[in-house]
Amino acid sequence: MSTKIEILNSIENIKQEIISFLQEFIQAASPNPPGDTTAAAKVISKLLEKYEMPFRWVAPQKTMPNIIGSINGVSSGRHLILNGHIDVFPVSEEGWITPPWSGEIIENKIYGRGSTDMKCGTSASIWTYIILNKFKSEFSGKLTLTCVSDEETFGPWGSRWLMDNEPEVLGDCCLNGEPSSPYTIRYGEKGLLWLTFKIQTEGSHGAYTHLSKSATLVATDLIQELKSLEFLDAEVPSSLLEAQKKSAAAFDQGMGIGAAVIAPRVTLNIGKISGGLKNNMVPSECSFEADIRLPVGCNLDKILQSIEKITKKFPEVSMEQNMLNPPSHCDPDGDMMDILRSNVKDLKGFQPEPVVSLGGTDARLWRYKNIPAYVYGPTPTGMGSANEHVPINDYLHIVRTHALSAYDYLMK
Repeated sequence: MSTKIEILNSIENIKQEIISFLQEFIQAASPNPPGDTTAAAKVISKLLEKYEMPFRWVAPQKTMPNIIGSINGVSSGRHLILNGHIDVFPVSEEGWITPPWSGEIIENKIYGRGSTDMKCGTSASIWTYIILNKFKSEFSGKLTLTCVSDEETFGPWGSRWLMDNEPEVLGDCCLNGEPSSPYTIRYGEKGLLWLTFKIQTEGSHGAYTHLSKSATLVATDLIQELKSLEFLDAEVPSSLLEAQKKSAAAFDQGMGIGAAVIAPRVTLNIGKISGGLKNNMVPSECSFEADIRLPVGCNLDKILQSIEKITKKFPEVSMEQNMLNPPSHCDPDGDMMDILRSNVKDLKGFQPEPVVSLGGTDARLWRYKNIPAYVYGPTPTGMGSANEHVPINDYLHIVRTHALSAYDYLMK
């Protein structure tokens, strides 16, 4: 019997425990904000202790612990990092068919906040770590588990802190289980630029519009100018455009119709706007927050210069940069990509397509260090909204794929 069949049999033998663990993991509420992941980290620790796995807590912020553990093969070799986060989006009770922290199973689907984003993927990392420990006498190199806090607020106490302070988490490749859909593997992700614009005018009585510009109307004019960024030639290399074109159908299947169209483009979202005091007053103040997503391989300087050029047209406007996470990517034909696609083909009969992520993940931090990082996880059903859930079959498929792919990577 081959080792890979033994790995699959090991998963099958503890299938119910794998399912129950995800339910318990979801029930340990870990919304961020506020970001306290202590209860959820204890659930992970209890499982790792049961299987006598090496691990330690690293908590630069005491309510946001990170869990790190490593096992070594029989000889030196490649070092694979398994990465997933413990924190989840906050939740409103409205619109749910189950309590949002229930982990309840309905029609073979596990419901609850974090079920897809990303306690399913993090569970896959944990079980991969546990299962491969049984076979460490057969592979070379090193396997490191990282379960991190603070991803939903960009990781200052999570992955970002570990990357700067814990060399053990660097490795040669990173495998992450963020939601991607079983039909796609993410090798890159769009960048994130958050800007706050503030408009200040004299203001006046609402009938005396000749005395002052309206701060809110200036804001609307500025927003329309910023919309032109969506038609900007971002100078994405042709090789990346071609890779995205090839995966367009799978992209739309995994993330909704239209995802493939906006992937190589700059996009603008005005997430928040406020201004004015009363209907019959010309507003003297207005502010809005812009979320600009930057395509993989783009000319970032060109985009920033375009924003500055637009802003200069409006002397009443000041701008503040709140966040900049540049886009990131690794080789869409890399070794781990081939391994993942091959294992999914064997398990499911189809090959997932390489795509770029529209949203952000911690995988970008490894790519910033020139370490290839790939994301393969469940469909993002209900992510960030009511009735978030993951089909049990998809969850088990992600566990199987991660375990087999980690083994293959360490066998080379």
